[in-house]
Amino acid sequence: MSDLIRLLGVSARGRHGVLDAEKRDGQDFVVDVVMEVDLAPAGRTDELDRTVNYAEVAADVVEVITGEPYDLIEKVAAVIADRVLARPLIAAVEVTVHKPQAPVGVPFGDVQVVVRRGRDAPVVIALGANLPTGDGIAPGATLLAAAERLRELPGLTEVSLSPIFGSAPVGGPEQPDYVNAVATARTTLAPSALLAALHGIEADFGRVREVRWGARTLDLDLVQYGDPRPDAPATSAVVTSDHPHLMLPHPRAHERAFVLRPWLALDPEATLRLGERSVAVRDAIRDVADQEIHELEGGA
Repeated sequence: MSDLIRLLGVSARGRHGVLDAEKRDGQDFVVDVVMEVDLAPAGRTDELDRTVNYAEVAADVVEVITGEPYDLIEKVAAVIADRVLARPLIAAVEVTVHKPQAPVGVPFGDVQVVVRRGRDAPVVIALGANLPTGDGIAPGATLLAAAERLRELPGLTEVSLSPIFGSAPVGGPEQPDYVNAVATARTTLAPSALLAALHGIEADFGRVREVRWGARTLDLDLVQYGDPRPDAPATSAVVTSDHPHLMLPHPRAHERAFVLRPWLALDPEATLRLGERSVAVRDAIRDVADQEIHELEGGA
């Protein structure tokens, strides 16, 4: 069963309705928000930034209720759901908007509209390795095996893997050359849950995090979560986060040929969110043309 945060009975006065009097005089609205969140990290660490700040969600709800007037409470519910789902820890949300003073014309107790929204977003995952695993699996074979693990991951579908490239290390201590690839997929997982699953796969292949930018048996980076196009629906919109535990989009992806080259080989129309704008990967790669990288025959 999924963990839930229930925020019930948030009330404010708004001017939503199809009648002129509703727009002019306003009326009271009450909203319930139920959020599906993995609360294990918060329970383990007792840190606020590992969960959803429901005070901020409540403020968002009030801002929508008291803000731009809409004809339909269906629209009010959808706008609230979209704003809530922008938070990277939330996998799904249910929003109930109550309109107890609606001009129904007969005695009634309440009018409610309920909308449910879950995620269905494209994702980009960078794979890299430059050490054999403890049982002797070579880095190239590790990437292929890791891709199979991604295909088996619940909540991740349509996994495609790029050709495998070889690249010289960028930064860090002296170490062997890397093999690199990029996978694209779709997911219903929240960004934080997907990242945790990627870390679990890394651990299964013997990844340790002792030296920053050091050699590794497997590295799985969540490069981008969501569709960076401005007209993307909220359920697949790009997610941005500057939290140390979840940096999205990856802050250095546009500087790394070992991410851009495989990504472009897999998707010639690939687009990367960079700050407040989106950049075609085919254009971004021009800035890293001096970085050593080459496609490997047979993925070896």
